[in-house]
Amino acid sequence: MKKNKKKILYSIYSALFIGICLVPAVTMPLTSKGGTAENRRLSEMPKVKTEDGSINTEFFSEFETYFSEHFGLRSQLVTLDGQLRSQLMGTSSNDDVVVGKDDWLFYGETLNDYMNINTLSDRAINNIHHNLTLFSQYCDENEVWFIFTVAPNKNTIYPEYMPSRYTKADSKDNLERFTEVYSAFDEEYFRLAVSSQLEDAVKSQEMGHYRYCDLRETLLNAKNLYNQKEIPLYHKTDSHWNSLGALKGAQALIEHGFYHDPLPEATGNFTVKFDWSGDLAEMIYPADVPLDMQYYSGYDFTYDYVGRFRGFDDISIKTTNENGEGSLLMYRDSFGEAIIPYIAESFASAEFTRTVPYRTDSIANGTAEVVVMEIVERNLGNLQKYAPVMPAPERDIQFTSAEYCGDVTVKCDESPQYSHIYGVLGEEFFGGDKVNIYVTVSGITYEAFNAFEDEKLGMEGEICDRGFSLYIPKADQSLTTDMSGVTVTVVSENGKTVSDAPIK
Repeated sequence: MKKNKKKILYSIYSALFIGICLVPAVTMPLTSKGGTAENRRLSEMPKVKTEDGSINTEFFSEFETYFSEHFGLRSQLVTLDGQLRSQLMGTSSNDDVVVGKDDWLFYGETLNDYMNINTLSDRAINNIHHNLTLFSQYCDENEVWFIFTVAPNKNTIYPEYMPSRYTKADSKDNLERFTEVYSAFDEEYFRLAVSSQLEDAVKSQEMGHYRYCDLRETLLNAKNLYNQKEIPLYHKTDSHWNSLGALKGAQALIEHGFYHDPLPEATGNFTVKFDWSGDLAEMIYPADVPLDMQYYSGYDFTYDYVGRFRGFDDISIKTTNENGEGSLLMYRDSFGEAIIPYIAESFASAEFTRTVPYRTDSIANGTAEVVVMEIVERNLGNLQKYAPVMPAPERDIQFTSAEYCGDVTVKCDESPQYSHIYGVLGEEFFGGDKVNIYVTVSGITYEAFNAFEDEKLGMEGEICDRGFSLYIPKADQSLTTDMSGVTVTVVSENGKTVSDAPIK
């Protein structure tokens, strides 16, 4: 009798265990087939055969990934796991999210910046500065006012909410180092201006100038002001600033160099609602997202959208405002979304684009009088990753004393308008951390952007400070298929000059 009871209990236990295990699979068809709240695209059901009709040898591994992302009650289980870990252990169930103090969440990709580790090389910082200078020269040639700015990571402005286990290295972060390079450059520019030597430096391409709006300083000052009232400038559960932080960024940009009056203080008349679904909260609590605070301006905006507007994450957004002045082109990323209304209010016409690489048609055809380039701090290194699509500047320079070196990869992509030449050089080309890279084609020498086109070179995700990239108008040159008509030359700050072909 006892044995029968045990058998029954074991059977019930086994049935319950198997039933619980089957719940995710059984409920899988009932789950939503829409998007995900986890800030990424989920995998699709793999096919047994590939497009060419052969057997998909990766089917089982792809199906395992598909099932792990689509099983029934997944969102609820992920949320429960996230809540237990964050509340009991102060950790995150997702590597992309850091659970901080007082329920603040931070983006995992900002940890290197926060701890000052795996920072960019000194040459990379100088490459970024060099590339901005080249771009500014192009804007100056087209009588366009250019301003560059960096949207700080959330933990740059609110480090006090980061977990104590993340400690900073005894060094400077990328943004600090870039700001120092710019400050030295800015001081030298104005020293030359005062000494009447600036015109000669500009003519010899030794000096070009761009305007840098330091939003870290702006937001830290605003934080100190608002902390008395406990008003945050960033969302607690999102990786971005809120609309109040965006307003402070917009005011700094406008006051920094536009010819407009500052935004009316009426834009600071906000109402507060707890209706914001933070992107970081969605990643670890997808089934029960805690709503965050958002500020809504009481200002009566007068700008209108041109064409179809679906949302602030559109690739291109155009606005018009009869009360505004001038025209704007703004290169922006996701931080630019919240800033759009304030900037659009100031200009008669504006275009906000997040296309990469940056297109310059509006600069060339005269439809932009002001250009703003905004990028988030964690992506600062991307400015040595892509060259803007613009005519490379011609340089009247002779390399009579160049050394010879052959370790160079050069490639070319063709389009109706440009030949895009890009590549990567060996370390032996370089004689320091400040370099100018020139490409000579059919007897004409151009200056390249110091940019490493990782995807085009088949090295996606790699970081390198030895790349070059430039766009040459088709009318300027003729290339052979083996690139035999192309010579790459590097001139370093110590005077070292190295070419990939003998100079005759």
